[in-house]
Amino acid sequence: MSVDRATVKRVARLARIKLNDEDVPRLEGELNSILGWIEQLNEVDVKGVEPLTSVVSMRMKVRQDVVADGHNPAAVVKNAPVQDDNFFAVPKVVE
Repeated sequence: MSVDRATVKRVARLARIKLNDEDVPRLEGELNSILGWIEQLNEVDVKGVEPLTSVVSMRMKVRQDVVADGHNPAAVVKNAPVQDDNFFAVPKVVE
């Protein structure tokens, strides 16, 4: 896959990045280089390789999934700009 000038400008517009015309050739080369590395990665045989979250074998720490009120609701909303009966009060966003 190859990126041309029009694609660089389109990607910049979609990402809402202001782009000068003199930067386009440099970014075109960088994007083509990145896509080249991705194509190389696609050639790697990963059959039989388990997905990893870390290279070190370890178990995830777990805790009980219980509902709690924070044990001090007044402290939870203490810094809220507007509160109502220990709840955060926010403006209506749907009409």
